Amino acid sequence: MNIGPTRLFQLLSDETRLRCLLLMAREGELCVCELTHATGIAQPKVSRHLALLREAGVVRDRREGLWIHYCLHPELPGWVRDVLQGTLDGVHHAAPYADDLAALASMPDRPGAPRCA
Repeated sequence: MNIGPTRLFQLLSDETRLRCLLLMAREGELCVCELTHATGIAQPKVSRHLALLREAGVVRDRREGLWIHYCLHPELPGWVRDVLQGTLDGVHHAAPYADDLAALASMPDRPGAPRCA
């Protein structure tokens, strides 16, 4: 895994990608339906951003039937995980990030998918 700081911060500069990454940093593996419910962003837009993150090697996906689950790539360098965790620690109480976490927590019929290893 070889993502440089310039590329990482380009990816983090988009609010949709940042919100999805922070949710995954907090929750582990999430399906697209959980990310769209939490953020209130349309599925095609979320999926487009997740594809960019997957192509960059920041997230990994896993298919289960019709569902696609995403998590942070297990081979992400420690400094990337530190950036995400530090950002989450600093903003988890502020909108829209706190709203995303609350919406996810209250999602009815939330999938009980296994978590990425």
